Amino acid sequence: MLKSVRPSQRNLRVWQVGVLVAVFALWHVLTKPGLIPPLFFDNDRQAAFFFGEPVKIFARIWDWFFVTRDIYGHLAITLAETVLAFAIGTVAGLIVGMWLALSPVAAAILDPYIKALNSMPRVILAPIFAVWFGLGMASKVALGFTLVFFIVFFNVYQGVKEVSPIVLANARMLGANPRQLLRYVYLPSATSWVFSSLHTSVGLAFVGAVVGEYLGSARGVGYLILQAEGTFDINTVMAGILVLTAFALVLDWAVGRVERRLMKWQPRTGETEKL
Repeated sequence: MLKSVRPSQRNLRVWQVGVLVAVFALWHVLTKPGLIPPLFFDNDRQAAFFFGEPVKIFARIWDWFFVTRDIYGHLAITLAETVLAFAIGTVAGLIVGMWLALSPVAAAILDPYIKALNSMPRVILAPIFAVWFGLGMASKVALGFTLVFFIVFFNVYQGVKEVSPIVLANARMLGANPRQLLRYVYLPSATSWVFSSLHTSVGLAFVGAVVGEYLGSARGVGYLILQAEGTFDINTVMAGILVLTAFALVLDWAVGRVERRLMKWQPRTGETEKL
């Protein structure tokens, strides 16, 4: 039997960085005027106009962080909105999902309303939240909350529903009370589902914050991107996108660290595949 070849952690990082460098190198070649003949545009300046130039994009990021240092206030606002929406949406989704999973009557009554709210395009709520909560941080947090809540809710709900009846019967036979069942049976069952949803929720929390800043704000990275779009400054737009992507990856890494700490009891993939 042939075993699958798994790269070491060091080699994996090298390959990941290599792919990133290759992407930016190709981007630079395709958008740098004069390096190659234009393929899809009338002249070699149009590619740079539509997609930006990596050198100028990184120069803008460097200027933001180390020269003018004017991004820190905007970034702090966006990160605060994202973290608040992520935290509040996660806690609310966990509580409501657990409650409805353990309350069949309440779940049956509220089922059509939850599905109706989930099917609603949340972006259309942004102007309503701006009217309700103003143009400050609260409206952006509210929009991000709606994006995070339903993902966590449905995962927790399904995770609790997936608890094995045999495990429940054995726990009850051993004398476990409802609180002990919640702590030692339901919560561990839902934890893996919760963390799988959190990795998606991080990006959606950023979406909520940035979309809210687009529709009405005087600060935030979304506001910087909107101002750059108004002047057709594609390099600044791309710089803002890269900054947001980098910090979204940092938050996702933090979630992964917490997951590994709380899920020590779960065997890793590599360990389960050993013969």
